[in-house]
Amino acid sequence: MTHDGHPGPRPPCVVRLFVAGDAPNSTRARARLRALLERHPDHAVTVEVVDVLREPERALQDNIVATPTLVRTSPTPRRVLIGDLGRPADVAALLDLPEPTDE
Repeated sequence: MTHDGHPGPRPPCVVRLFVAGDAPNSTRARARLRALLERHPDHAVTVEVVDVLREPERALQDNIVATPTLVRTSPTPRRVLIGDLGRPADVAALLDLPEPTDE
């Protein structure tokens, strides 16, 4: 909050999407995340996509055991969502976005 009691600027959200190449679930997860973020252009989200087939050590470092997995690294606390991101309300909650109303 600011000194006058109003909410301050929202800290940027930083997420990592762990995928396995162009596997169908990974492709769907990328598309669904992109579509959700396009509906909220005013929300600052930094997305890093990590292909565990090319960078398996990154998955080990973040304790990722399945793909696709979306990990919010900032702001804390760390939050994890496993799957193809087919539940927009769950993804919106992880990203602190307003809950989708018509999906």
